[in-house]
Amino acid sequence: MTDLSNLPPLRDALAAHGLLAKKSFGQHFLLDLNITRKIARLAEVGPGDLVIEVGPGPGGLTRALVETGARIVAVEKDPRFLPLLAELAEVSGGALSLIQGDALDVDEGQIAGGGAAHIVSNLPYNVGTPLLIKWLTGPYTPLSLTLMFQKEVAERIVASPGSDAYGRLAVIAQATAQVRLVMDIGRRAFTPPPKVESAVVRVVPNPDRLDPNLLDALQKVTAATFGQRRKMLRSSLKGLGGETLCAAAGLSADARAETISVAGFLDLARATLV
Repeated sequence: MTDLSNLPPLRDALAAHGLLAKKSFGQHFLLDLNITRKIARLAEVGPGDLVIEVGPGPGGLTRALVETGARIVAVEKDPRFLPLLAELAEVSGGALSLIQGDALDVDEGQIAGGGAAHIVSNLPYNVGTPLLIKWLTGPYTPLSLTLMFQKEVAERIVASPGSDAYGRLAVIAQATAQVRLVMDIGRRAFTPPPKVESAVVRVVPNPDRLDPNLLDALQKVTAATFGQRRKMLRSSLKGLGGETLCAAAGLSADARAETISVAGFLDLARATLV
């Protein structure tokens, strides 16, 4: 384990560098090491593991991850934080390396050198959902993802059929991974406090990836049905086969999207490929 006890408190480090959160980047700093250490424990990472952290900002969660003994690659878009993160990298004993870039554009497979990596992040609010979809449906599949979202988004990821939060995000996430909401975090834990509560979701991708054609079909049927979620499937799926498609999938054409299970959506997706 790496000892970081000689580092100044994060609040002091931020003040020394004159750093403030940028609303345009969706930044809210998590400085409480008790909370960040709990997130690191929930991520189940340690010596020998490779962790990709997105949006480390001033490095609150990064410090906790370095303490686990894992090797950390932090991807930070905002150049203002690089000097502060470089100070942490210098005392990390080689455990931390930095990449300046946009996480939506980076190649995680290249970062991992073709190997396996975990992703752990206090995600910037404005790109959390696109990043999750990228990691679940893109070419690189992480070993696990331990991610903080706005609580409303976290609840949408783990939602069950029939609930108001159930939608396209839940279907895609649950069709490709095992998902659990593992921790709630209040507004006052952040600097500055956001207007919403936050939560951490633990995502473990399924060992067998969906066939790319099936995954593409799943995205199409969920986009069609949840894009018109108040309509019956016969109407929302009209462009993909309507009643005929529903019959092939063994579903009622009178049903609405929010009542269809993840397995039902997969059956719809398979039916489009026949």
